[in-house]
Amino acid sequence: MSGNESRLTAISQITNREKMTVKTPEPLDKIWATDVFNLATMEQALNKSAFKAVKQTVQTGAPLAPAVADVVAAAMKSWALSKGVKFFSHIFYPMTNITAEKHDGFIVTNSEGNAITEFSGSLLIKGEPDGSSFPNGSLRMTNAARGYTAWDPTSPAFIMHTENGSTLMIPSVFMSWTGEALDKKIPLLRSNAAMDKAARKVLKLMGEEEIATLNSSCGAEQEYFLVDLNFANARPDLLLAGRTLFGASPAKGQQFDDHYFGAIPERVQVFMQDFEDQLYRLGIPAKTHHNEVAPGQFEIAPYFESANIAADHQQLMMTLMKCTAKKHGFMCLLHEKPFAGVNGSGKHVNWSVGNATQGNLLDPGSTPHDNLNFLLFCGAVIRGVHKYGPLLRAVIASASNDHRLGANEAPPAILSVYLGDQLEKVFQDIKDGKIATSSKGGEMDLGLSQILKFERDPGDRNRTSPFAFTGNRFEFRAVGSSQSVSGPLVAMNTILADSLDWIAGKLETELANAGSKTEAVLSVLKTLMEEHGNVVFGGDGYSAEWHRMAVEERGLKNLPTSADALPYLRDESIRELFSRTGVFSPVELESRFEVYAEQYILSIEVEAKLVIEMAKTMIYPAATQYLAELSMANNGMAELGIEMDNAIALSIANETNAMVAAVAELSSAIKQHDFDSVEAHMNYCAHDIRGLMVKVRTHVDALEAEVADDLWPLPKYREMLFIK
Repeated sequence: MSGNESRLTAISQITNREKMTVKTPEPLDKIWATDVFNLATMEQALNKSAFKAVKQTVQTGAPLAPAVADVVAAAMKSWALSKGVKFFSHIFYPMTNITAEKHDGFIVTNSEGNAITEFSGSLLIKGEPDGSSFPNGSLRMTNAARGYTAWDPTSPAFIMHTENGSTLMIPSVFMSWTGEALDKKIPLLRSNAAMDKAARKVLKLMGEEEIATLNSSCGAEQEYFLVDLNFANARPDLLLAGRTLFGASPAKGQQFDDHYFGAIPERVQVFMQDFEDQLYRLGIPAKTHHNEVAPGQFEIAPYFESANIAADHQQLMMTLMKCTAKKHGFMCLLHEKPFAGVNGSGKHVNWSVGNATQGNLLDPGSTPHDNLNFLLFCGAVIRGVHKYGPLLRAVIASASNDHRLGANEAPPAILSVYLGDQLEKVFQDIKDGKIATSSKGGEMDLGLSQILKFERDPGDRNRTSPFAFTGNRFEFRAVGSSQSVSGPLVAMNTILADSLDWIAGKLETELANAGSKTEAVLSVLKTLMEEHGNVVFGGDGYSAEWHRMAVEERGLKNLPTSADALPYLRDESIRELFSRTGVFSPVELESRFEVYAEQYILSIEVEAKLVIEMAKTMIYPAATQYLAELSMANNGMAELGIEMDNAIALSIANETNAMVAAVAELSSAIKQHDFDSVEAHMNYCAHDIRGLMVKVRTHVDALEAEVADDLWPLPKYREMLFIK
């Protein structure tokens, strides 16, 4: 079947498909966390002493005795077997933003040849995958293959059900034989410990006596596109690169603003219901779903959870989302910019810090000017973003997210902090050496008796800010939709720990000078704002004036591409930050740079090869076939004495020749391998290779607008975005 026939067949199959049967959803209380070996389940399955030990580990990070692990393993096995499970897996999260798993059977044989099930504490605690087969930044050579997975008791085990069976999944860390972190989880746990240690110093200086373990929390808003599988399978670029490398903008895109929060298409609603039922069984608190701004784009957001659990759940959510979409005849696209000309997808990471005794330390309350703990923690965030902005940009760097950052739906690549009118005034007053009563939002009164009045928030929101305060948390809006939230959480926890350490030192000195606690806090914050207040910005982050002012007047970094941002992972200040806080050793940090740089280069090279292949084998044949048909038609009309205007044929011929020349130029460019450094190679990909890819695309998209519709081989934007 030719490309154009495949496309037209796909349209017919989609528009004539049978409607899926809608299942009646089961009550939430019947399905919630039924496939999770959580504390509630363990309380029923373990003896009292074992449960107490596990609970303490989960809530405080206290070490767990090997004997308790044996008890947990036995109970976990019995629970899993009762649900039809035959295999278990230590699931872990390598440095590639994906999930990895190796399945092992519970089965062993005895001397009589009988099969029995076995799962000891030692099997629960440790697994052994190949440590050199995952991108590791030269931490493991090919001949040094040993790696370990180790059970993380603070993240509950769960069961994954598929049509091929059920597997017990055990969330785990992944390390080399020599002890270096090869994954996303170890650094996240370390960063939370560093933040907890630094936060306790500040809280003790503030007179807090009872201080529970502090945890960061995360709620990630996941955006995604759904495209019918019939269309996706006809597009090599979607299959292999996750985005469309060619595609002319349709007459209608998102300019009518009619998709955002609109009625969810019935077929999508069925998918969402199925997907969320699976999430509920796994204890993942899906809170909202809705249409996003672009046609074919949607969002799901879970409720807040502790950062470690939230990161595990985010990975699981992305896996389930893709699998469930396929079951419903969709491809789920998590690429940050799968379609040119319409909004891309992000994953806004809402982040806060708190504990059971002091509560949410980023909640200002009704009088933030009097809430000294809040002011210190909020000030610590301001300092961290200003001092380590390039780090925050580096942890969201990827070939795919580069397409989105700075576009109209995403914040710019300049890291700034938005506080809102109320808080910005409070911190400006502190900088000016005064403190005044903070303003309130006032009452919202529409003059309609049937509409209840309510208290308006004291500040508006700013969608152009990459790092915005949103009431009782900060929202890191620049994170990409396909990325693990672990990297951003590690960076935020670590810069907060560093700033809290700095604040503790300053605060201790001020308190020793016999001033009041309030005076000491205001003095520390005044110094902080004088040194780091330039990062606070409440205006339009998209404006050219802000880009000029941020760099020239405020000294902030503008790092538009990953090639600009990733080298900061090698910066001495970043290296020293992670080493001092114990989050990354220098060699572990260097490995991250090497892995992320390699992933960036490989992603662009794959796209370039696809551009060449698709242009040669799909676009060129379609264009030349149409030219041949036009020539035959013109000759036929000439025999009838009718002279035809050849402008269309001439335009197609010119665009085709220009495309062929651009493809040849790109083909030559990707053969270059002589680079002095990884940085030089990244820059070459970012500017030369991508520029040539755009050049080819310009001609292909022009041809799409002129070649006969029934000959065009690729599903078009108007079909993929609007036919559901």
